[in-house]
Amino acid sequence: MNFTVLVLIFLILGFIVGRSIGIDFGNMYEIMLYIQILLIGIDLGKSSGLRGVKKVGKFGLLLPLFTIIGSLIGGIIASIVLNIPIKYALAIASGMGWYSLCGPILAKYSAIYGVMGFLVNLAREVLTIIGYSFVIKKFPKDMAITLGGGTSMDSTLPIIVKFGGKDIMILSFVHGFILTLLIPFITPFILMLPI
Repeated sequence: MNFTVLVLIFLILGFIVGRSIGIDFGNMYEIMLYIQILLIGIDLGKSSGLRGVKKVGKFGLLLPLFTIIGSLIGGIIASIVLNIPIKYALAIASGMGWYSLCGPILAKYSAIYGVMGFLVNLAREVLTIIGYSFVIKKFPKDMAITLGGGTSMDSTLPIIVKFGGKDIMILSFVHGFILTLLIPFITPFILMLPI
């Protein structure tokens, strides 16, 4: 069975189970994320270690910059097309997939835009999981890492590596790591701008 179909089946199954039972998994998601990052670290250590991080070079620093610029351009376009105030459209776009951060930050300013920030960034993560394998058929696999934004170091990394290959694992991790460091500053900064 096609991997993308399996991902969709498990996503839908998880949604149905989540709606059907009232179990609170608490911080299980966070624990699983740490385990995933540990496994990624082990895999990185086995393959190329710190040499691999150095190997990404300038491109590894430029790719997050391209992601930020592209995301903000997307926010400007969304502002125009959807008639959303530019400040909120840019702040939503600046979440770059980090829905659990973007939504709450925006909610301090507006409940509606907080929900939008959460949903848009959740959609970015889900669409990366579902769509990365299709996008790399038309675009370079390393440039397609930008789809995942900050999630390219954790939740979308397994998908990126599965379809893009292990040779882009370090680039994807570095890309997501840099964005994860920057997003908590970019989003609040945009919301403070007098625009």
